[in-house]
Amino acid sequence: QVQLVESGGGLVQAGGSLRLSCAASGSIFSISVMAWYRQAPGKERELVASLTSGGSTNYADSVKGRFTISRDNSKNAVYLQMNSLKPEDTAVYYCHTLLTKTGGRSQYIYWGQGTQVTVSS
Repeated sequence: QVQLVESGGGLVQAGGSLRLSCAASGSIFSISVMAWYRQAPGKERELVASLTSGGSTNYADSVKGRFTISRDNSKNAVYLQMNSLKPEDTAVYYCHTLLTKTGGRSQYIYWGQGTQVTVSS
């Protein structure tokens, strides 16, 4: 089985910074994509940032220039550095991965449990 464990959420004032971490563990052969999504109350879940195994990144327009996604392949971990936070960044942030399990060929999607980020004005 595969698990994603997130950490780093919390309460911060507008203009502040937070760093989210997510580590994948279990029977993992390779990870193609690691990403962060978020879901605010009453809104749909949206992509915040993604990072492929080849190093390609994609960011939501609303976070470009403020958030940075990175990964540590040796730890199967992904990070989201969030700077200049705004109240509209308040949401539950979910780690997401597309991976291949050990001994298999198919790719699977896994989600973390979510971590709350609250930005006060």
